[in-house]
Amino acid sequence: MKKKQVLLDIARSLAVLAGRDLHQKAELTNANAYQWDGQNQILLPIEKVNYIDLALLLGIDNQKAILAANTEQFARGHGANSALLWGAKGMGKSSIVKALHADINQKAASDSSFKRLVLVEIHREDIQTLPSLMRSVATLSAQFLVYCDDLSFDKDEMDYKALKSVLDGGLEGRPSNVLFYATSNRRHLMPRDMVENETRAAIHSNEAIDEKVSLSDRFGLWLGFHNCDQPTYLEMVAHYCRHFDIPIEDDELRAAAIEWAATRGARSGRVAIQFVRQLAGKKGQSIN
Repeated sequence: MKKKQVLLDIARSLAVLAGRDLHQKAELTNANAYQWDGQNQILLPIEKVNYIDLALLLGIDNQKAILAANTEQFARGHGANSALLWGAKGMGKSSIVKALHADINQKAASDSSFKRLVLVEIHREDIQTLPSLMRSVATLSAQFLVYCDDLSFDKDEMDYKALKSVLDGGLEGRPSNVLFYATSNRRHLMPRDMVENETRAAIHSNEAIDEKVSLSDRFGLWLGFHNCDQPTYLEMVAHYCRHFDIPIEDDELRAAAIEWAATRGARSGRVAIQFVRQLAGKKGQSIN
């Protein structure tokens, strides 16, 4: 019996490396969010998702509108595109995905046009098992929003091929009930020097660059997130303070927020909420 289990474990490991799956169908619980365990090829339920209300994400109104429309189309079973959210750190790329998932599930409680929307997080190191994940959920009765945070590839990595096959290159293609969202600090998912080297090496300037460099082109939506200016940063801070009922005079808040951003060397939504969390603590309050 022990020998049989060892052989099964070896077969499972080989299947993962080959991008195949021994389990043809994943199992869902009552949870609407999961983490994909690529090594064991299973979905791990997350009972409570750490997310920020959509209304609290400021300075990215255009990105919110575009991604919300795309995600709602998908949640209703209509056509939608996979999306690459790229750009500055701390400007809400990952927060907007979780916030939209929560927002749509709240709407679904009173709107029967929405199907069950399940959020699945896949870690960067498990991206080679993405085709297996797609196959395992393809026959389930739900819409699966598969999400990878901070996705990028180095020059000699080959894991990008699994993603490429899912986006548009494989015979199987992407199941109709699966959508893939990725966040990255890199617009092309590759180091800048690699992109420049591949561009210079092209025979003609209008030729398609190497498939690794053009990987991002396979996403139907590109949404850029950029560093915010001071007025937008201060608006974020003030909005958070109002939301959490933190008492402070406007002039005091402005001066403290500017000083905080200067010490951090950046202005972003993340810096804003970190400042407000610190401010709340000084006022004897606690926020998530």
